[in-house]
Amino acid sequence: MHPRETVDRALQLSALGLIDRQVADLCGVSLSAVQKWRTRTRRTTENEDIRRHRSCPRCHGRKLDFEAYAYLLGLYLGDGHVLLCKKGVYQLSLACCGTWPGLIEAAAEVMAAVMPTSSVSRRGHPGWTEIKSYSKHWACLFPQHGPGRKHERAITLERWQREITEEHPGRFARGLIHSDGYRGINRVRRHFNGSDHWYEYPRYLFVNESQDILDLCGEVLDLLEVEWRYSKPNTISVAKREAVERLDEFVGPKY
Repeated sequence: MHPRETVDRALQLSALGLIDRQVADLCGVSLSAVQKWRTRTRRTTENEDIRRHRSCPRCHGRKLDFEAYAYLLGLYLGDGHVLLCKKGVYQLSLACCGTWPGLIEAAAEVMAAVMPTSSVSRRGHPGWTEIKSYSKHWACLFPQHGPGRKHERAITLERWQREITEEHPGRFARGLIHSDGYRGINRVRRHFNGSDHWYEYPRYLFVNESQDILDLCGEVLDLLEVEWRYSKPNTISVAKREAVERLDEFVGPKY
């Protein structure tokens, strides 16, 4: 990264009519650097400062993509965690099953949309892929982070998070179910007239050990007017035909 003074001098010389090669020689920098500064395709020191220190929607008022955040919040509550690393930098990590490449891409896209100043990387593991990004402000966007497992501590949304999920309940439900849920076919056996008969129908299941997160899932399904029930203490089921069709408008199967 070149000093701001060098960048300014190069731009001034370019404005005076000097060609890029002359500017590069006078400033002692590469030709490509001058070309990128002149065409504004390289970050200047000032832009780098903004990127590093004014990138948080909560701390600095940067515009937040609410729709992307609602989906990312659902993914985080299911299969994500925030980890404090060195020098006050936080890592946001999502675990995605390797059999769902579409989900892996979607998770990476919304992570980049929510924090566009931070790069997103993928790390493959046997059977699953980790999507992660580093920023000093991930903890600001996910105040639910903390030591231990989520079901061992209280999980409540702050007011600003609730406003986002209420504005985009479909995206929040999609994130929750894409993380800890699925849409599949349920097969039921009934015995009558001396033989077994099988019936099949689609349903959604959402499984989580945190009662707080189960409550959030139930609340957002209520907002979407999707009928649901507990099939097990840790499992929410959406099985009635009208309810499944309604939820299909927002979620659909993972791929």
